[in-house]
Amino acid sequence: MIDEKGEQLGIMETTQARQLAEERGADLVEVSPEADPPVCRMMDYGKYKYKQKKKQQQGQKKTRQAQIKELRVRPKTDTHDISVKMKKAREFLAMGDRVIINMLFRGREMALKPRGDELLRKLAAELEDVAKMEREPTSQGRRMHIVLAPKHHT
Repeated sequence: MIDEKGEQLGIMETTQARQLAEERGADLVEVSPEADPPVCRMMDYGKYKYKQKKKQQQGQKKTRQAQIKELRVRPKTDTHDISVKMKKAREFLAMGDRVIINMLFRGREMALKPRGDELLRKLAAELEDVAKMEREPTSQGRRMHIVLAPKHHT
């Protein structure tokens, strides 16, 4: 049997171990039932369970699921507005999220598709230091999009 401080108390009868644990205000917990004789430990079981739960929560807190963030631009979006969106894209990529940049075409803007493709490639090149192009610019109806994934520096 092992006490709260980790010191071995030696082999003893179960009733004697229970009595000793009760005197010390601790619980008797079976650590390895397969051992011959079974190994028990005196501890505050409620405190032990609390610490285990806290440790598990800490582990979950550190893990973060990567998300897909979307930025929308138009072919005639002003350069300052695009620079603001690029700053936001850098933040998303720094957090480990993937970024989809959507180019929306309305009405006669459909004639500007080559310009939209060029602009998306330019934006990808601008973010090249923090992101890699996961998918080339693709067009679907009135939308054109590009997918950027964060580069992980090791």
